[in-house]
Amino acid sequence: MNDRIQRAFEEFHRKNPQVYDQLLYLARRYHKSGRKVGIKHLWEVLRWQEFIGQLSFDVYKLNNNFTSRYARLLMEKERELKGYFEIRRLWPEPLDRREVG
Repeated sequence: MNDRIQRAFEEFHRKNPQVYDQLLYLARRYHKSGRKVGIKHLWEVLRWQEFIGQLSFDVYKLNNNFTSRYARLLMEKERELKGYFEIRRLWPEPLDRREVG
């Protein structure tokens, strides 16, 4: 399977570990409160925090394609978050028109 999104996610995650840390912090706060939250909501919170200067990373680099990968990673690595996010099956990426013979 041609998975450019997964490769891009892995590179982004490696270069920006603070994004995982901040998502983990937010997810744990919601989890401890007993409330469910979607990963997209947490993603937008990060964007807002960057916008108002609480965090320092480029908000434009927070690609929406990465949210489901972060949800999966958080649930895989953090025992208390296992099954916390609702996720759907990852579909294979459509072929780039240039790749079609």
